[in-house]
Amino acid sequence: MARAGLTLSRRTPISTPDILALSRILLVPFIMAFTRSEQIDNALVIAATLFAIAAFTDFLDGYLARKTSGGTLLGAFLDTTADKILITGTLLALVSIDHVSIWPAAIIIFREFLVMALRGIVATQGGLIRPSTWGKIKFGTQFLAIFLAFFRLPDRWGWWYLDQWVMLIAVIATVGSAWGYIAAFWHTVRSEPTRTST
Repeated sequence: MARAGLTLSRRTPISTPDILALSRILLVPFIMAFTRSEQIDNALVIAATLFAIAAFTDFLDGYLARKTSGGTLLGAFLDTTADKILITGTLLALVSIDHVSIWPAAIIIFREFLVMALRGIVATQGGLIRPSTWGKIKFGTQFLAIFLAFFRLPDRWGWWYLDQWVMLIAVIATVGSAWGYIAAFWHTVRSEPTRTST
């Protein structure tokens, strides 16, 4: 989740939102390990529970950052990085046990790194790409689809399982969100010569 602002200082203290974002990163190896474990009873339930906790910390650290004076530079980096590591790591683990198809996982992961690159380029030019409605829908549907993929209900809903239908919605939202970032990036690139010449 995007943070409301940045507070730059020479000394960057570790805040509660920063700790929550860091804990989200630290949970990813455990989520992946339990997802792939065949020796532990209810390993997928444990993995899904850890994933839900990680998802909640994402909401919580964004909420706390907005309630305070904004986030730190470290916190902004941890928050964005933690989301991408969580989504990427969990999707790869679920793909490895055939609970998620490789194609939606590839689209989602590609989008995450594409947006990270575009936001970085825009930031170097002093610009900012703000979160869109598509981004919020993407966030919610991705987490819901991944959570449902851990359990995979036995009955199909037409052609696919329930989690696969939700994953399709997540992919559509992912593509829509990526298109918004590409459009904002293109606008920044086109306006750059104008700003340079004035």
